[in-house]
Amino acid sequence: MIVYQAHKTQFLSDNDDRDIEDVILESYRAATGHGVAASEVRSWKDSLRYMASVLRDDEIPADTGVAVELHIPQSSKRIDVTLSGLDESGSPCAILVELKQWSEAELTGKDGIVRTFVGGGHREHVHPSYQAWSYAALLEDFNEAVHSGDISLYPCAYLHNYLDDGNITNAFYAKHLERAPVFLKGEQDRRALREFIKRHVKKGDAGQTIFELHNGRIRPSKELADSLVGLLRGNREFILIDEQKEVFETALQLAHDIKAADSFGNLSHRVMIVEGGPGTGKSVVAINLLVRMIEMQLLAKYVSKNSAPREVYKAKLTGSITQSRFSALFGGSGSYVESPTDEFDVLIVDEAHRLREKGGLYGNVGEHQVKEIIFASKASVFFIDESQQVTIDDVGSKETIKRFAKAKGAEIIERELPSQFRCNGSDGYIAWLDDVLGIRETANKILAKQEFDFQVFDDAVGLHDAVVQRNGNNKARVVAGYCWPWASKKSPQAYDIKIGDYKRRWNLSEDGSLWIMKPNSIEEVGCIHTCQGLELEYVGVIIGPDLILCDGQVVTRPEKRASQDRTIFGWKKRLKEDPEHTTRQLDLIIKNTYRTLMTRGMKGCYVFSEDEETREYFRQRLTP
Repeated sequence: MIVYQAHKTQFLSDNDDRDIEDVILESYRAATGHGVAASEVRSWKDSLRYMASVLRDDEIPADTGVAVELHIPQSSKRIDVTLSGLDESGSPCAILVELKQWSEAELTGKDGIVRTFVGGGHREHVHPSYQAWSYAALLEDFNEAVHSGDISLYPCAYLHNYLDDGNITNAFYAKHLERAPVFLKGEQDRRALREFIKRHVKKGDAGQTIFELHNGRIRPSKELADSLVGLLRGNREFILIDEQKEVFETALQLAHDIKAADSFGNLSHRVMIVEGGPGTGKSVVAINLLVRMIEMQLLAKYVSKNSAPREVYKAKLTGSITQSRFSALFGGSGSYVESPTDEFDVLIVDEAHRLREKGGLYGNVGEHQVKEIIFASKASVFFIDESQQVTIDDVGSKETIKRFAKAKGAEIIERELPSQFRCNGSDGYIAWLDDVLGIRETANKILAKQEFDFQVFDDAVGLHDAVVQRNGNNKARVVAGYCWPWASKKSPQAYDIKIGDYKRRWNLSEDGSLWIMKPNSIEEVGCIHTCQGLELEYVGVIIGPDLILCDGQVVTRPEKRASQDRTIFGWKKRLKEDPEHTTRQLDLIIKNTYRTLMTRGMKGCYVFSEDEETREYFRQRLTP
């Protein structure tokens, strides 16, 4: 999506003869069906006025392309202003401008991080030069024309209210300033920005390059599991964007503090909680942290309750590291019952919402996994999304982590990963899904087709066929709520899921945790246990009878779950003991399960329900 696109002459006319912010708001509403906060409209008004001033130069071609809020594919990120044209050799190029209204900033000592007043208070933020460069790198990762070298990108930042105080331009940020120069307040820097544009854009292209950036062939997204070998070899596999970079550098500071404490003997325990929804890059940041901390010769380990991601990582790393080396780096959450206090330097806990009180085969070992992890490490980093608690025994919560952190006397640090890099980068899709499933009320009542490829099917056969057609990269699968008995466990030739002419088997026997990557598993149906914490390009979701629409309300029915489903094991007994709490908990578990299943796809989600009213309900929540 592009919020606004024109050539230079039209852009200047919209600034001079119309209120540019109203023009852009009108375009935004037409594209998305909703408006934006008043603060963003003011930002358009103020910053684009300065951008227009920069472009008032006859040597900048009149047909230079101008785009406002160019959406970076597969992410929720947008480039403030993009200028396009042809360079001296006649090749297409684009200037990417990150606009900031900042008037101050402070050094932090963290790579690529400053402290400034933003969002109503002072907080850490990525340096504008790093931000502009990372957006260019992200665009290069996703756009085939840029990746192949056909389009050259030149990122920069323009802080039109900032008088140089030596902070934003400090030599500490030299690497980032070299990649993406920063231009500040005043005529001298305005001229310098003009010269930067003119040095690269020699001829106009009437926005053709912007069109190619927006509509060009999208490269397959880089997946974490496929990039593990390169990461462990020290390769740069991922560009950490905005809040991901902030979280990474803050957690890295913990590691530096631990090394310093080991030298001076004044250790201060730290517990960091990182909250983020599906597709915000929790696992990407977690694995990058593991690699960097190992490079720093710290005793660090990646921890997860769910075995599926670990088994996939193990399979991808086979032949690259030994079994013992893998076990030293990756482990389950129940391994710290007998660990001495501070045995590890850092424990990095992914999917912390899945942690349980007790571990072991019978759930009777230890006191509490959160406590054991915190006390076994000098510092711990918990990546959490409470909306992905999908079993009755999931007890990982922010409050629980804080309680045990305080019991140890640890400093608590909280951060958030708000930006989406799955579901086509649509934050709106996640908000819509929460609303449509009845998890929480949001303003996203209708999902626009251009936001995400969401389709409702009238039969399971059609849904499965559509997913098979999308399986070109072995990255599409069908999953379902656990509402059908596992008949094939005892009778391998039996079918488990039978809906009319549709007959399929569960994935639960042959491939186990590796189901999501086995080519033949496209013929089977997966469940929450083998896909949580992992991602696909397209996911097909069969909604079972445990979630239906009744009298206009989303209703959950735990009694419709299969008896083999352990996620709500013992619910009838709990319902008798505490009916009010258990009813709320069961309702949320079922809704969270479908929320998790329906956010596995990076490019699309296809759904089917046996219940006609439920299918129609989803259709009514889509644009015609």
